[in-house]
Amino acid sequence: MTGFRLLALTALTLVFFAANSLLTRAALTDEAIGAGQFGLIRLAAGTVMLALLVVVLEQRPKIIQKGRLTAVLGLFVYMVGFSIAYVWLDAGVGALILFAVVQATMFAGGLISGEKVPFGRWIGMGIAMGGLVFLFLPRIGAAPEPLGVILMVAGALGFALYSLVGRNSTAPIADTAVNFGLATVLAALIPWGLLDPTPATGFGVLLAMISGAITSGLGYALWYALMPHLGATRAAVAQLSAPALALAGGAIFLAEPMTLGAVLAAATIMLGVSIAIRARAT
Repeated sequence: MTGFRLLALTALTLVFFAANSLLTRAALTDEAIGAGQFGLIRLAAGTVMLALLVVVLEQRPKIIQKGRLTAVLGLFVYMVGFSIAYVWLDAGVGALILFAVVQATMFAGGLISGEKVPFGRWIGMGIAMGGLVFLFLPRIGAAPEPLGVILMVAGALGFALYSLVGRNSTAPIADTAVNFGLATVLAALIPWGLLDPTPATGFGVLLAMISGAITSGLGYALWYALMPHLGATRAAVAQLSAPALALAGGAIFLAEPMTLGAVLAAATIMLGVSIAIRARAT
């Protein structure tokens, strides 16, 4: 895969990831649906979309294979923690917590597994992290709700495990379809209606379906396809751009504040990510 194509597809995937934060936050802020119900519908919609792709492409998914249980549990924990956390966190702060933890976990996982990290990737990570810190520095004193933070950290660890398993995937669409399907079964076993009686409106269900079928189902299948080319450390750095994208989307679609400093910080993050993705091991 060429460098430009890899960069373009990675950017598209990260737009999908940021969109998940916006869709979830929009649904829960308006109380259009309960958090658990949103997560369940999101998983189910993703499963349907991926199953259709598997049929069209005439692929044969393997349900039992190495790393399957870890991937399914990681996806389940991510979906549940992510959805419920946005009851208390706004889109920008939630994305910051999510991808900061994911970045640290995946980068450490890559180093532990012996992945070689070129000097340019360290430089790119440093630039992106610097932009990320500057981006959210004014928010440090905001003291987000502790329960929301805990749930988002749990979700981030789940997504990091899910992504690390994806490095070994040779059939990303089929593997993602199976992961979504099994995670949906787990989520369906929980009585979300009793835990959160918020009634599901048509708008809330629609947002959950878009998040599941498009920005999650297609997005995660593409992410699994990119992981073998990116590697754990480069993929970890790439995800640092998602909070900046979520912040921009929050300003446009959710009326969250946007400043010149935020724009400059976002540009810095994108620069660092671009350098890190294009860096090659020698």
